[in-house]
Amino acid sequence: MISIRGLTKRFDATTVLNAIDLDIADGERVVIIGPSGTGKSTLLRCLNFLDRPQSGQIRIGDLHVNAEKATKADILSLQRSTAFVFQNYALFANKTAKENIMEALVTVQKIPEAEAEQRALSVLAETGLSDKADSYPTSLSGGQQQRVGIGRAMALQSDLMLFDEPTSALDPEWVSEVLDLMRRVAERKQTMLIVTHEMQFAKEIADRVVFMDEGRIVESAPPDELFGAPKDERLKSFLRRINK
Repeated sequence: MISIRGLTKRFDATTVLNAIDLDIADGERVVIIGPSGTGKSTLLRCLNFLDRPQSGQIRIGDLHVNAEKATKADILSLQRSTAFVFQNYALFANKTAKENIMEALVTVQKIPEAEAEQRALSVLAETGLSDKADSYPTSLSGGQQQRVGIGRAMALQSDLMLFDEPTSALDPEWVSEVLDLMRRVAERKQTMLIVTHEMQFAKEIADRVVFMDEGRIVESAPPDELFGAPKDERLKSFLRRINK
């Protein structure tokens, strides 16, 4: 079980996350939707301290982190429990696809290099990129780069995978291959928290959809209920706009 309580993030005088409470069950796939600038990506970044929240509690399994008192060891443990898929791929340009996947295994998880290499090759096979193991990011399409990014997260075998708008930087022709890979990850009962603007994908993959607005969770429900019978007026307005 993953539990978030009172998570708050401010940038100067602007409150981006306003006392967020959220529970995620093991194996649950939760999708976050909402207008731009409402804190969706910041929530993901705060969950593994890419951005440090000012206050709040994060619990992943037996790990409990108090944002106000978090030590370097707490943050490292939290980052070892989560895996992040970035919207802009965030691959090392000077490393091959295989080396990009190996990097965190060796430097963060302290896995022996030979074992990390075998895991990377196995993941590349799962993502359909075995033939690209020795290719550098500049020689890969956007879809292939994002599949390497997802493969890197898969290789970490973390308790929680965080996806920050993983298709937003892709040309339309590459979106489907990335979404197909995410579906395969979901089928493994991987716990996933996904920020996306792909509403049809959210309907298909999510056990639960969360609507955020102005730094708060406004409504949370199974996809059929949230999309089919929204309760909050802000959610109704948002759905009307995107369905035009």
